[in-house]
Amino acid sequence: MGVDGNKKVKGRKRHIAVDVLGLVLKCHVSAANCADVKVAPWVLFWVLEQYGRVSKILADKSYRGDLVTDLATVYGVVMEISERVSAKTFEVEPLRWIVERTWAWLDNARSLTRDYERLPENHAGMVYVVMIRFMLRRLTQNHTRWKAKTA
Repeated sequence: MGVDGNKKVKGRKRHIAVDVLGLVLKCHVSAANCADVKVAPWVLFWVLEQYGRVSKILADKSYRGDLVTDLATVYGVVMEISERVSAKTFEVEPLRWIVERTWAWLDNARSLTRDYERLPENHAGMVYVVMIRFMLRRLTQNHTRWKAKTA
């Protein structure tokens, strides 16, 4: 457990890699005081080993550094860092909404709203369980339906 000085958050930080549909490929949970660029190899190298067809990685500005050149030399993958054009006005960063939508889906799960798990591995497992549940509901088109009360 740690404190993220930038966001003023105590506890844990979740790092995810998602596909184009927003489905979680890999999740890693670390202490909140770990820098994003230091945790990124835990997620990205595993994804690149498992999914050989990945040709481009989109990341936010917290993943800048030597990681971009390392991925290009070792795996031949282009890593594109999305940055804001203007700091004064709000503009949607291209394709960043895919990950933000996934975070919104994960935040809807009651088991992930609080840090109930003692181990970070268990918390990552809960992320996978929530995504499995979400994918199954999507596959079966199973939406919550309330039965009409009969008088």
